[in-house]
Amino acid sequence: MQLEIMPRKKRLPAGRAPLLLLLCQLVRALDVPLDSKLLEDLVQPPTITQQSPKDYIIDPRENIVIQCEAKGKPPPSFSWTRNGTHFDIEKDPLVTMKPGSGTLTINIMSEGKAETYEGVYQCTARNERGAAISNNIVVRPSRSPLWTKEKLEPITLRNGQSLILPCRPPLGLPPPIIFWMDNSFQRLPQSERVSQGLNGDLYFSNVLPEDTREDYICYARFNHTQTIQQKQPISVKVISAKSNRERPPTFLTPEGNASHKEELRGNVLSLECIAEGLPTPIIYWIKEDGTLPINRTFYKNFKKTLQIIQVSEADSGNYQCIAKNPLGAIYHTISVTVKAAPYWIMAPQNLVLSPGEDGRLICRANGNPKPRISWLSNGVPIEIAPDDPSRNIDGDTIIFSNVQERSSAVYQCNASNEYGYLLANAFVNVLAEPPRILTSANTLYQVITDRPALLDCAFFGSPLPTIEWFKGAKGSALREDIYVLHENGTLEIPVAQKDSTGTYTCVARNKLGMAKNEVHLEIKDATRIIKQPEYAVVQRGGTVSFECKVKHDHTLIPTITWLKDSGELPNDGRFTVDKDHLVVADVWDNDGGTYTCVANTTLDNVSASAVLSVVAPTPTPAPTYDVPNPPFDLELTDQLDKSVQLSWTPGNDNNSPITKFIIEYEDAMHEAGLWHHQTEVSGMQTTAQLKLSPYVNYSFRVMAVNSLGRSLPSEASEQYLTKAAEPDTNPTAVEGLGSEPDNLVITWKPLNGFESNGPGLQYKVSWRQKDGDDEWTSVVVANVSKYIVSGTPTFVPYLIKVQALNDVGFAPEPAVVMGHSGEDLPMVAPGNVRVNVVNSTLAEVHWDPVPLKSIRGHLQGYRIYYWKAQSSSKRNRRHLEKKILTFQGSKTHGMLPGLEPFSHYTLNVRVVNGKGEGPASPDRVFNTPEGVPSAPSSLKIVNPTLDSLTLEWDPPSRPNGILTEYTLKYQPINSTHELGPLVDLKIPANKTRWTLKNLNFSTRYKFYFYAQTAAGSGSQITEEAVTNVDEGKMAGIPPPDVGAGKAMASRQVDIATQGWFIGLMCAVALLILILLIVCFIRRNKGGKYPVKEKEDAHADPEIQPMKEDDGTFGEYSDAEDHKPLKKGSRTPSDRTVKKEDSDDSLVDYGEGVNGQFNEDGSFIGQYSGKKEKEPAEGNESSEAPSPVNAMNSFV
Repeated sequence: MQLEIMPRKKRLPAGRAPLLLLLCQLVRALDVPLDSKLLEDLVQPPTITQQSPKDYIIDPRENIVIQCEAKGKPPPSFSWTRNGTHFDIEKDPLVTMKPGSGTLTINIMSEGKAETYEGVYQCTARNERGAAISNNIVVRPSRSPLWTKEKLEPITLRNGQSLILPCRPPLGLPPPIIFWMDNSFQRLPQSERVSQGLNGDLYFSNVLPEDTREDYICYARFNHTQTIQQKQPISVKVISAKSNRERPPTFLTPEGNASHKEELRGNVLSLECIAEGLPTPIIYWIKEDGTLPINRTFYKNFKKTLQIIQVSEADSGNYQCIAKNPLGAIYHTISVTVKAAPYWIMAPQNLVLSPGEDGRLICRANGNPKPRISWLSNGVPIEIAPDDPSRNIDGDTIIFSNVQERSSAVYQCNASNEYGYLLANAFVNVLAEPPRILTSANTLYQVITDRPALLDCAFFGSPLPTIEWFKGAKGSALREDIYVLHENGTLEIPVAQKDSTGTYTCVARNKLGMAKNEVHLEIKDATRIIKQPEYAVVQRGGTVSFECKVKHDHTLIPTITWLKDSGELPNDGRFTVDKDHLVVADVWDNDGGTYTCVANTTLDNVSASAVLSVVAPTPTPAPTYDVPNPPFDLELTDQLDKSVQLSWTPGNDNNSPITKFIIEYEDAMHEAGLWHHQTEVSGMQTTAQLKLSPYVNYSFRVMAVNSLGRSLPSEASEQYLTKAAEPDTNPTAVEGLGSEPDNLVITWKPLNGFESNGPGLQYKVSWRQKDGDDEWTSVVVANVSKYIVSGTPTFVPYLIKVQALNDVGFAPEPAVVMGHSGEDLPMVAPGNVRVNVVNSTLAEVHWDPVPLKSIRGHLQGYRIYYWKAQSSSKRNRRHLEKKILTFQGSKTHGMLPGLEPFSHYTLNVRVVNGKGEGPASPDRVFNTPEGVPSAPSSLKIVNPTLDSLTLEWDPPSRPNGILTEYTLKYQPINSTHELGPLVDLKIPANKTRWTLKNLNFSTRYKFYFYAQTAAGSGSQITEEAVTNVDEGKMAGIPPPDVGAGKAMASRQVDIATQGWFIGLMCAVALLILILLIVCFIRRNKGGKYPVKEKEDAHADPEIQPMKEDDGTFGEYSDAEDHKPLKKGSRTPSDRTVKKEDSDDSLVDYGEGVNGQFNEDGSFIGQYSGKKEKEPAEGNESSEAPSPVNAMNSFV
């Protein structure tokens, strides 16, 4: 059982989703709370808590302090090594060690030199449980040397020339910061024309007369010692030229067209390009085949320096700087390689185990190049450390089995490559401890009713104790159907009620003993505001009063606080607060705002707010002379329940006839101060019949409109309150969804003021469980849009309805909708996960469905996470990103396509609901079998001789397994295209070149070549080639071209004037004529050349004639032209053609060879005597006219 030392968990916040816990003897990490009293009694191996940096540069003017602090029980002792050997501190009077610590102080201020103590230091902290070690601390004194004396000659140059002023600072530790100043210690101005390079030199793209000065001084500042060194001044004189010849850019730095830069991961990558030219060039930067990273790219030094911070391997590549002026542009490519010192993927963590348990230390790091992992035990390489039978090392993991107390030790993991190293200490501490309860006895918990109650029981023990809770003196163990038992021992009562009050006992047990503790719980009434402050409108200078009455638990004393706009009330005597009221006298304009009453107790708080609006008397409208004067003398007559007649007297039209009147209304009851459009009437009318709604306190006003605009509104009419009626409609958009696992949130779209139809608008909210026999539970709520039902079971269907009502009556019976209480994450992972590997690229996964009750929500489906963990062929682990497949609904199986053959995969399955994913099933590991390899990447025939050919090839790009051997089959092709005997040759898998000897001279051979794994033969690649001609028999006749491979050179003589050549050409012409006649006759008869029988006799399983179930082709038929197959032709990768494939696809299998099927199903392959161009080799065979070529063009 693993144990981890972790901080003591705080009380869980109210409302946190409960965690499922089955407190039994589980094999898991044990939390050891950092309780000071507990740790006093526990033995613990040493742990390094503080140490000096690996590269420690010291100030030689101060004492050297090398830090090493560690903790442990009993307290550890300390020792040091220097340059790999023991450092005897007692023999050096200048060295002292801090008491109770390993920190060294070397007193060099009184005597001694810092250089004497330069070296590599390492600290060891040791006690009876093991030894921890520090990093190798390289101590070096800082150095700030002077510039070497040199005589600097004055520099004279013409206006417009380029110039580089060298700095060449002395080498310091750490390197100095460079800057240029004059004799007055003023920094020299820099621009796109003049700038300082990364090496400290000062670059002038072109000089101007004003650059003339005698005090160009380079300074080097050594920050560690706070010193500045100065170079001798440089004198520069610029001579004015009558004409400055403009010139295109050239680079001052870097040199050439390309350069290389290497940087470490995490550092700042700085690339620099400085160019000269006239006019001054402008620098641009791009990244080839990519974009510069946003938010990490910065330009410095007038864009001459490109910086990328936090550089990573992805930033490797080619960066191009472009220098451009009106006369041209130049380019420089910087190839960037990002290496990486080791960095942690998973550093080893401390283990606390009980006797007989198992555990493991894992140490994983990455870097470029890949770091090497080595282990030490108590500071000693594990290969020579004392043997421990409980320990087994597996690369980056140490596995412990059945540990005992003697197994306690401190282990060090070292990950190193050429750019650095990482060192981590992790101890294994074997403890046997009886249970202890760390929560204080008789702790009192007070909780507001209907809220969660969390009772703590922090515990410790080794082996891990089991936890039980009891209520009362003789109560039985509390069960999880009502209570939630958390992993850290906390008992949660999801919805505390008055009867939850009482004494609760926590009991912890393991095989070494038992401990218990009592705590007490009190349930209090919630604080409520029963009279809330209300919205108020007051005129400037008036007085306003807000009321706030609070009801609370009699044992809790509330405090009432008033806020204005979420801040404190102004410190003004006009504001007075008594028990239930806030009074504001002599109201000002800035007193308007939101006033909030907040009632606080020690357990809860509530608040309510109201808005104060400050208004001024209505100002007298300014006289107008263009638009009409407002109407006046408004009167309401014929007042009925749902209509009224409004009449008015028009104002002066100001010499522009009134075209219409606009009538607006105000609902003083529901929306005081807001005016709405009612209707429009002709400018000739002075009355209007208006339709009204129930229970609206109407006021009307009228505006006149002429061609110049609209008048000011009239004075408001008298108010008219229509009679109330019951609501006509119910709320819409009723929904029931849980926001938490233990509630049901019922929401609806409330009625507006007009739809209320009467005073006292409320809503009757009713609900009951759909599958139960319970009666409807109803509650009448105010004019709100939401009601929360607490204490519901998780994800239970409910029937819901919301009905509107007012003081007159109820709206019609509402429709019933169905909702669900809140979802929670699924509790159970899918079980019995099985993997059936169908083939090398496909696997089928089956799992048992999760019980619907444990899903606790709407089942969305199942999700499979799978990833390729390691390559079976190379046996090295590579972590790739996980792939996810989601299967909707209740499916219990799914297919994983696109797998790589001969690979190691891991997967797990999770159930998904509307809340999210459930726990993952245990990882299942499976391997895909070997598959057949792809065709060899290439096949070339080189070095042809009279009786031999050499074959060269590249292995398959996808071996899909371990190659066992190659198979080479070849056969000669005679001048009539008949195939000779087939030779079968097996070649070892590690070969990429093979020479065939004892071949016939001047003979064409066809080769069939493929690789094999244990799964079978892969796709084949074919080539043709010709051996050289025997010059003794064919003097002067060049050989036929080689069908595959490179062009073949041969000796040729001038035969155009030879007598025998003229006779031979006549014979050839006669032979060609005979052959054409024979071909014509045989074609008309549908006959075939004997090659068909030859192939049947020498059947090759890889080159059988193509039929419906075989995509390869090896049969020669009498097509219109009989030509050798084009070089490089290959069979399809799977060597099959499905029945339903169209004929068009067969052309693709032949890579450009014209092909078709005869009536008997055999494939017609046409030969071509011409050599095709070879783009990859960049040349083609040139052929001189010869009888052989002439024959090849006809036969």
